[in-house]
Amino acid sequence: MAVKPEVRTILDLIEGTDAPPLSEQTPEGLRTAYAALSAFGVKDDVASVTDRTIPGPGGDLPVRIYVPATPAPVVDGAGLPVLVWYHGGGWVIGDLETADGTVRAMANSAGAVVVSVDYRLAPEHPFPAAVDDALAAVRWVADNAAELGVDPARLAVGGDSAGGNLAAVVAQQLRDSGPAIAFQLLVYPVTDAKLVLPSMDENAEGYFLEKATMEWFRAHYLGDGDRDDPRISPLAAADDALVGLAPALVITAEYDPLRDEGEAYGERLREAGVDTTVTRYDGVIHGFFSMRDMLPDGAAAIAEATAALRKALT
Repeated sequence: MAVKPEVRTILDLIEGTDAPPLSEQTPEGLRTAYAALSAFGVKDDVASVTDRTIPGPGGDLPVRIYVPATPAPVVDGAGLPVLVWYHGGGWVIGDLETADGTVRAMANSAGAVVVSVDYRLAPEHPFPAAVDDALAAVRWVADNAAELGVDPARLAVGGDSAGGNLAAVVAQQLRDSGPAIAFQLLVYPVTDAKLVLPSMDENAEGYFLEKATMEWFRAHYLGDGDRDDPRISPLAAADDALVGLAPALVITAEYDPLRDEGEAYGERLREAGVDTTVTRYDGVIHGFFSMRDMLPDGAAAIAEATAALRKALT
């Protein structure tokens, strides 16, 4: 099917601007533009929002902690379920503010505490800085569960795009060492740094996220690093590295260069015996998950994601 009319409206607005292609901008300029774009949209009220820093491998690591307006039931007095969330932005752009609206919606809909992580960005902090921060955040949440009022046995990881990449990597890296991950929420995740699957070329131009932009992100984050390192390409992990991973929901978009690698990773998880659901939203583009006020499919995807979280973390 063609892109949906409401998606075409968004694409026409983007095409009507005088801004240069994303791949021709500087990291600083693109961060500013992305922050301005993300300032619009609905932001739900939650019970509380707390900004703080936690110890990270590169120094203080900022996080933002959201307590839902209507919490899920507490199990045996152990605290609320908790989702550690990694924002998207190609490991180069994005922060706590750009993720704020989406995270508020997820916290309320899932009834879970959400800890949003402001991991270090490239090119100032190239791979594996973001991975190291992502791991540190999960470990801190588990170690400080009582203080946070959360249940470490109901700990999920999630993220969109580059954040989905980090969530998948964290689940792999912590499988044997812990803390135990109860669920993975992977929203159009980057899983293959080689950028060679068919959708990368089928949707290379004209659908918001473009192949050239992904190459720009990869160059800033990975440089000449090993594109088959599972810490950057979770799809490249050995079969036995996927066995025993947490159940997963993988959400993809039809007109997204990342569509095929997300779906391929979901299939790899299934083949390894992991309880995995893969949902493709037709007629939409990369980023739709964060556009719930403009795209009904964005609201539907958040509803699906948070229903899966509730079920997995009950």
